[in-house]
Amino acid sequence: MQLLELTPAELAFLKTAPVASARTPRLTQRLASVLSARLRLPVALHAVLTPEPAPPESAPVWRPDAALASLWLTRRLGGRHVSGMAPFVPHTLIRTLNEVLAECWLDGSVPDALPGAWAWQLTADRTQARLAVQLPHPLSAMTNWARGVIRHA
Repeated sequence: MQLLELTPAELAFLKTAPVASARTPRLTQRLASVLSARLRLPVALHAVLTPEPAPPESAPVWRPDAALASLWLTRRLGGRHVSGMAPFVPHTLIRTLNEVLAECWLDGSVPDALPGAWAWQLTADRTQARLAVQLPHPLSAMTNWARGVIRHA
């Protein structure tokens, strides 16, 4: 799996994107930055409470809602306005989310003592969406998973 280079338009957008507050955890800030660049519009993420579901065995499990999947498909295919709901979650969205999580995990900006699930409310243009991730248990599996993601990127 090869990590795609940012286009000049994406780089220019990142330079003008608003900076998150210092209190924002690095993962949330990084997710917002990458999604903003890939979608070519400002994305705001706000952490929300999530119930603790049963953890997966060996890898994180992302749960974007249909609104986010539709936004991703529309914007990545060059569309401007989202209409309808995507019937599936694009693998490119999951791959992008995995790469961000792996980078943040390996650079040590994600604390070892964290909940087994995180969720965010996403706002982009006129779209409201939710994004959640379940982390494996035990968390020691995360380091091996993250190394594998980065190795194959």
